[in-house]
Amino acid sequence: MEFDARVPIYLQIIERIKKDIVSGTLKGGEKMPSVRNMAAELKVNVNTMQRVYQELEREGVIVTQRGTGSFVTENEEIILGLKGKMAHDLLSSFV
Repeated sequence: MEFDARVPIYLQIIERIKKDIVSGTLKGGEKMPSVRNMAAELKVNVNTMQRVYQELEREGVIVTQRGTGSFVTENEEIILGLKGKMAHDLLSSFV
């Protein structure tokens, strides 16, 4: 993943994960990679990935189960909300 120096890295990663959920690359209920694995894969600091996961959990996009890991939400309303917001943002930037 190539990062834009003008936007905080954690926000770019959050958007990427949300796009993967909306596009179906990540499905509801699917287990997310561990924070450490994801940080290594993206070549970012573990603290950055921890912040990404915390923000996604705060928004309800992922659910963390202690001792088991983090999972993509199965709540269709949240996923549909993400799709609607992304569609609106794309239209706004187009216009």
